Amino acid sequence: MSETPTESIREVRDHLADVVDRAEREDVPTVVTRRGKEVAAVVSIDTLRQFQHWEEEELNRIVDERMADDDPGAPLDEVVAETLERPQ
Repeated sequence: MSETPTESIREVRDHLADVVDRAEREDVPTVVTRRGKEVAAVVSIDTLRQFQHWEEEELNRIVDERMADDDPGAPLDEVVAETLERPQ
């Protein structure tokens, strides 16, 4: 797998259509930086929707696990934090 392209906001602004085309047609995300810090990514809509679907499934799985447990439960913020900490 090749390295993900990383570009500054200024660079992306100069050729945004190319960055979007690369995400859409080649399924290659671009990491966007501001002052050298990664702040965003341009991904295809399919990639975003797949991630959202995975996230929803993972939350539902955790909720199902917790409901099956005799433990009185955990606050939703803990469940969300646990989900976000898991490797993808």
